[in-house]
Amino acid sequence: MIIVTGAAGFIGSNLVRGLNAKGYDNILAVDDLTDGDKFVNLTDCVVSDYMDKAEFLRRFQADDLGQVRAVLHQGACSDTTERNGQFMMENNYVYTRELFEWCQRRSVPFLYASSAAVYGAGPVYAEGLENEKPLNVYGYSKYLFDQYLRRHANRLSAQVVGLRYFNVYGRNEQHKGRMASVAYHNMLQFLENGSVRLFGGWDGYDNGGQMRDFIAVEDVVSVNLHFLEHPHVSGVFNCGTGRAQPFNDVAQAVVNTLRQAQGQDTLELEKMIAQGLVQYVPFPDDLKGRYQSYTQADTTRLRNAGYTADFMDVQTGVANYVQHQVQSGQLPGIKTA
Repeated sequence: MIIVTGAAGFIGSNLVRGLNAKGYDNILAVDDLTDGDKFVNLTDCVVSDYMDKAEFLRRFQADDLGQVRAVLHQGACSDTTERNGQFMMENNYVYTRELFEWCQRRSVPFLYASSAAVYGAGPVYAEGLENEKPLNVYGYSKYLFDQYLRRHANRLSAQVVGLRYFNVYGRNEQHKGRMASVAYHNMLQFLENGSVRLFGGWDGYDNGGQMRDFIAVEDVVSVNLHFLEHPHVSGVFNCGTGRAQPFNDVAQAVVNTLRQAQGQDTLELEKMIAQGLVQYVPFPDDLKGRYQSYTQADTTRLRNAGYTADFMDVQTGVANYVQHQVQSGQLPGIKTA
């Protein structure tokens, strides 16, 4: 049995689907469905059982889970604006530490979600303590467990892999609200208002020019499955494309894919701006000093660990995402050609 925590969430549900595609269906899906709308993310997945997070905590503490092949731990509070440190540390650090220790006692591989938030404002995004300066308690909760793993790295009984996710986008993120990806919000804005809004220039960047390492969720799943299938490799690894692209690229890909779905021509960014399809709003004062204007994963350690597949760029990945949303009827406001 493979356990996936946060299984009804964004990355968790995509991991379950990826496992299914590889022939795995003996999967225990663990989540908290207080937000019941998340169930829809699992309706096209095959699992052997579902368990509420609270029951799962009781069961693994009582060692009452049966034979486990691996734990893919995606369950966490991912709200970077959450200020309740006690809540954040309980959900992200303590929960992860207890699962890690359980897996180590039973020699079970443990893959968990870390975050690029550990790097704070950068500017170097390579796995090393000297580069890690989180700007919020979410980033700190991830940073702290990464350090816990490093302290135990020389005496592991089974594989442990932490993946520092950069800006992930893709299907099944609709429940995340304001924490959903830029691509998702750009889709909604364009359908509701006929335009996409981006931050204006700040921190040395032009309008919409702040740059992030945007990674498609399909690539995130591929990285996870690589490590699952190479259980001799442990450590903390960046999970990004190694390619920073401006927010303007995301907006342009969203707008052009939606225009194509409606039988309209694609446009260059300058024409989108001239026609008001892409607009800029002043950079919020409350984000100044707490915002990553530039991220780009150093993928050296990931490549050295044997991961060789190419990553999708924004133009490809975002277009695929928007097309899926259109074809699956999740963008009801669009009239396709």
